[in-house]
Amino acid sequence: MSQTDAATDRLAEILVHLGRTACREDTQSGLTAAQWTCLRFFARANRATCTPSAFASFHATTRGTASQIVKALEQRGLVGRRKSPVDGRSACFTLTEAGRAALARDPLGDLMVALDSLVPQDRERMLSMLSRVMESLAERRGARTFGTCRDCAHFTPCGQSGYCACMAADLAAGETDKLCIDYSAAAPARRGDGIPPAEG
Repeated sequence: MSQTDAATDRLAEILVHLGRTACREDTQSGLTAAQWTCLRFFARANRATCTPSAFASFHATTRGTASQIVKALEQRGLVGRRKSPVDGRSACFTLTEAGRAALARDPLGDLMVALDSLVPQDRERMLSMLSRVMESLAERRGARTFGTCRDCAHFTPCGQSGYCACMAADLAAGETDKLCIDYSAAAPARRGDGIPPAEG
């Protein structure tokens, strides 16, 4: 095995180990790693994406499994159901006050502190590099790549907000950093944090 191959193998091992360590089961909250992933997803998803089917794509699982995860969170009062503003025939989910309070105790907090110890330039480089790796992996597996509106090819910036050609709708300032299931990678100069389906 060449040094390059060995380094690639080690990087892959580190990324998998880091993910599993950061998302370990949290016995105090009673939430599973998948339920934490779902809470984070609905906290970050835009109006067209906060659905069980979108979460299924993001979490790389079946719609049935995703629905069970969402149902468990709904029964605990951590997410609330409402009619989708994009498609009135389907339901979308948002965090309740209890859900937001739970997310404030997110087990990913330790990882965030560790990442925050890096200098800003290193964090930006890491984000850019990992985003490219994630997009490449999603492409190889024929999976959706999730990303934010501001980094999407469908997005046109306008002042503090912008316009989404895919939804044919104006976006408020707070929506431009939301995850979208219809994300399409923009040119490298604009691309920032595409996020593929992930294991929780």
